Amino acid sequence: MKRIFKAMLVVCVLSLAFITTAHAQATRTWVSGVGDDANPCSRTAPCKTFAGAISKTAAAGEIDALDSGGFGALTITKSITIDGGSNLAGVLVGGTNGININAAATDRVTLRGLTFDGAGTGIDGVQIIAAGNVVIEHCTFQGFTRNNIALSITSAGYLMVKDTTIIGGDKGVVITGTTGPGPVSALLSNVTVQGTRIGIQTLRGHIDGTHVTVQNTSAFGAQASIGSIGLESSLFSGNFTAVQAQPGGQVNLSNVDMFNNTFGIGSGGGFVNSALNNRQFNSTTPGTPTGNMIVQ
Repeated sequence: MKRIFKAMLVVCVLSLAFITTAHAQATRTWVSGVGDDANPCSRTAPCKTFAGAISKTAAAGEIDALDSGGFGALTITKSITIDGGSNLAGVLVGGTNGININAAATDRVTLRGLTFDGAGTGIDGVQIIAAGNVVIEHCTFQGFTRNNIALSITSAGYLMVKDTTIIGGDKGVVITGTTGPGPVSALLSNVTVQGTRIGIQTLRGHIDGTHVTVQNTSAFGAQASIGSIGLESSLFSGNFTAVQAQPGGQVNLSNVDMFNNTFGIGSGGGFVNSALNNRQFNSTTPGTPTGNMIVQ
């Protein structure tokens, strides 16, 4: 009888432990400038930082900012949405990256309504090491010394940057990483990149179908060192070189304006194809496309 009682007691203890663990992570958690990471991250008892909240948020869940504040650097290893809402939800860092994403190839990460500030010494704003799908929208980047957004996955994946402003740093958005078993697709829509050395760059080969599409974007230069970039309805102004393809790279232009550059189309050794509907004005050396595409 005692053995049976002990066995039942063990089962009850294990069950309670499982229930406690299961309820430790919520689908939606909250952060606040006056929160505390010791809190459960509920709406009435929010956490202080994104790092404090993510451990209490279930995979595929969401972290929301209740009010304005600086919510710190973060490493993401699972599907998650982080939403700053209409608040000034900041990721302020110095000497390090803002957010590192190192998730599974099937995971989706969404960063929305966030302000990334590297304070002049931050390295990368968002570094994507591994993930299946990353969406960055309604965000602002400034104060980083290297890349504002860097995608360096080695497998197939997708990146979308939408309605976002990038100021300063060496590069705005860069696609890199060794060629993987599948393509990497990136879409930049309604993005402004100013004050960088290179606005948009792909360094990953297009042999696996890797491609960057840029729409309605104003940027400091686009460079395909390897891989391909498609530019549509975008503006490149005030650059040393507006558009250039290095050996092994390809850039396709449609309805693109290149104004007030030293070099409009650079002669980098790759292919720059024009749909014959692009415009250049007041560049010291306009340059010419390698080939022309006839748009039907």
